[in-house]
Amino acid sequence: MAAGSETPSLRCRSLLLVLATLGLMWAAEGRRLHFVNLIYRHGDRSPINKYPTNPYTEEDWPQGLGQLTQVGMRQQYELGQFLRERYKDFLNSSYDRREIYVRSTDIDRTLMSARANLAGLYPPHGHQIFRPDLNWQPIPVHTVPLIYEKLLKFPLSNCPRYEKLLKESLNSKRIEKTVEENQDFLDMVSEKSKLKVIFTNVWKLYDTLFCEKIHNFTLPPWVTPEVIARLEYLNNLGMEVLFGLPGMQEKSRLQGGLLLKQILENVTRSINETNSTPRLKMIIYSAHDTTLIALQMALNVYSGNIPPYASCYMFELYQENDGSFTLDMYFRNDTSIDPHLLALPSCSEHCPLQKFIQNTKDLISDNRDEECGLASQVSSCILAERIVIAVLSVCLLLLILVLIIQHCFWKRKTRHHRVPSNSEELA
Repeated sequence: MAAGSETPSLRCRSLLLVLATLGLMWAAEGRRLHFVNLIYRHGDRSPINKYPTNPYTEEDWPQGLGQLTQVGMRQQYELGQFLRERYKDFLNSSYDRREIYVRSTDIDRTLMSARANLAGLYPPHGHQIFRPDLNWQPIPVHTVPLIYEKLLKFPLSNCPRYEKLLKESLNSKRIEKTVEENQDFLDMVSEKSKLKVIFTNVWKLYDTLFCEKIHNFTLPPWVTPEVIARLEYLNNLGMEVLFGLPGMQEKSRLQGGLLLKQILENVTRSINETNSTPRLKMIIYSAHDTTLIALQMALNVYSGNIPPYASCYMFELYQENDGSFTLDMYFRNDTSIDPHLLALPSCSEHCPLQKFIQNTKDLISDNRDEECGLASQVSSCILAERIVIAVLSVCLLLLILVLIIQHCFWKRKTRHHRVPSNSEELA
């Protein structure tokens, strides 16, 4: 067949192919990012504890125990740069306080992580440069005192029902068997470290050794790779006990479900603010490994491995070309690869928002205090308080009555014994 003499059917197929390609392009253009909620773990830190025979002291760490290291600062700065690249077409190129809100737990390492992250996310431009030799600008990070923190620091205390569930998990056959199988090992590390190591505090020893190992400190001879691996296994299992194992859904309602509830409120509120200009586009939470674990376990997407430093969980709300909204979850726990997609077991990629909300409603409590068993305690306290007030009121009334009777008796006695006047005497 000569060139230019293609048949009508071939031309039709070519036209359909072009139309299909354009349709895919239009669909891709129609899916637009609408809102993002991020939760990340702080960067690398020094150990939180030290054990009695530890050859290293707090002075071996420049800022002491539990503090963000320079490695951690670089990790968070790199994460901020990654977020700048990922959301370059979504966020303004320069910092706009109306677009982003950042909250951290009131702990040095998370506050510093948030600021290091923001340095990478928002390098100053133009009028935001207040010193030519400083590629940084101050950006607010919000927090609340730890005693009021009920969103980002888990497990939350003061919940009798959760404490009961935790006790049941610790007494479960699986944990009892694990403890029994590892008792000789726990006794050995207790003797070597002079720290009484039991299943519920394995993390204290493991955390110290882990931090020292990755910072190339020379570990004692008894700390072999096998010892580290076994402590890691018990530590990871301990995390599952906190938020999962028996009673995972109920634990989630009392712990990670609180954060999930806030995230979904943030997401739905952003939809209601669609027409406002400017509008809030991103909320960032700077938190801890237990924060991410509690949230991921509630959503049943936890891998069983503790999230590494500066790992980031992303909730991305998209508006589809038909106007509907979908929610994607991504997790970045490795800087060498792209974040991987996480999906609810009951929902596929690009989960419709209403389906996501419907499928997670059993993880969210409408009245945590009541489910914790605090409401009954409060009622008992109120009842006791009312009884005390009633008793005091009766006593006060009796006292007033006694005073009135005494006063009347005194007046009557005074009338019978009053001194006669001069006129009475003359009469």
